[in-house]
Amino acid sequence: MKLTIVGRVSDGVVLAQGPRYVNEENYNICTYKQQGEFLLQEISRGALPPSKMTIFLDGHSFNYMVENGMCFMVLCDSSYPRKLAFHYLQDLANEFKKFDMILIQRIMRPYSFTKFDGIIGNIKGRYVDTRTQANLSKINSSQDEDIISESFSQVVKRRRRYEMLERMSEAHLHASPLWCSKRLEIIALKWIPAGLMLAVTSLIIWSSLIHRHDLYIT
Repeated sequence: MKLTIVGRVSDGVVLAQGPRYVNEENYNICTYKQQGEFLLQEISRGALPPSKMTIFLDGHSFNYMVENGMCFMVLCDSSYPRKLAFHYLQDLANEFKKFDMILIQRIMRPYSFTKFDGIIGNIKGRYVDTRTQANLSKINSSQDEDIISESFSQVVKRRRRYEMLERMSEAHLHASPLWCSKRLEIIALKWIPAGLMLAVTSLIIWSSLIHRHDLYIT
């Protein structure tokens, strides 16, 4: 287990990450943190399912679960038992319930809920060795869950596609300020062709009447 992130789903703010270690740089922890924060933002905006999921990334996997508006995420080696990773996340969620959620919602500064860092470290310590009797029992006792999985690259591609469509939409609005309202645009598309047809028909009738009048005079 190389990284744990606990964040609020409503606004994507990371509240805690567990104890910091001297050798974290050896695991490119800064890059992993950025990737974890990105995934939390995707969950927050509804681009990833608000339940449980595994995201595969270069021999690692981000496992996350959402409970009571909070996201609990852990980065593990791909060889680490996924079932055990979700047991770990569930233990974190159970401990988090003991805190006052009203106070939690007031936290605005990222990584400032340091009270939970020590709890993360204590629980994490029980899951480092997958061969303990307790962990083997958890792996063998519970049934496998049908958990959605996806590659990190696919998540990134989907986000880029969304941003591209958003830019195109904004460019369209700027290019035609007259139709700044979607409702006006729909009305225009519906009635402008009919208006043009009516104008053309009126012009034809008017021309026909003028022609008849000229013939009558002559």
